[in-house]
Amino acid sequence: MNQNRRDRLRDAAVTVLGGAGGRGLTHRAVDAAAEVPPGTAKNYFPSRDALLRAVAERCLEQYQALAASLAAAGPGPSDREGLAALLAGLLRDVAGPGRPRLLAYLELQAEAARRPWLAALLDPIAAGDFAAYRSLLAGAGLAAGPEQARALTLALHGAIPHLLAGAPATLAAAGLDDLDGFASGLLARVCAEEAR
Repeated sequence: MNQNRRDRLRDAAVTVLGGAGGRGLTHRAVDAAAEVPPGTAKNYFPSRDALLRAVAERCLEQYQALAASLAAAGPGPSDREGLAALLAGLLRDVAGPGRPRLLAYLELQAEAARRPWLAALLDPIAAGDFAAYRSLLAGAGLAAGPEQARALTLALHGAIPHLLAGAPATLAAAGLDDLDGFASGLLARVCAEEAR
C-alpha cells in the first residue's frame, strides 16, 4: 500500500474525528476530507475499529514528534518563570494549531472507555506526560516528586476540555482566560513547599 496515501488518510481521519466527533468518523467522510476517490479509506482501513486504530496510531506519532521536537530544543526551562511560560504556550496550542489533534484525542479517550485495545494504544501518550512534566519540574529546579508530577499533569489535562470548549464564564472561573497567570499559579501550588 502507498504509505503517503495512508498517512494522508490518517491525517484526514484525525481531522474528521476532531471536527465531527465519533459519530462523524465514517469512511465516506475520511475519503472526502482526504480528497480521494470513494472507497479509498475502506480499502486501507476495512472496519470502523481499523479506522479508530489508524487515528490512535497517528495521534501517538504526532505526540512523539512533538516530544522529540521539545527534546531537540534543549534541556528545557531552567527556572520557574521559564517553565510557566512553556506551560502557558502549550495551553495556547490547545485552542490553536493543536486543536484538531486534541479534539480527536478526547474523542478517542471516550471510545477507549469501551474498547480496551484502544486504551492500550493511547496509554503511552498520557503516561509519557507524567514523566515529561516531572523532568521539566526538575530541570526548572522545582520539587519534582511523583506527587508534583501527578498534580501538574492532571491539572493541565483537566484544563484541555475547557480550553477546547472555550466557554467564557468557565474559562474565567477556572483562571484559563489568563494562561500566563494560570500557569504561574499552578506551579506555585504544585511546588508550594518551596515558597515557604
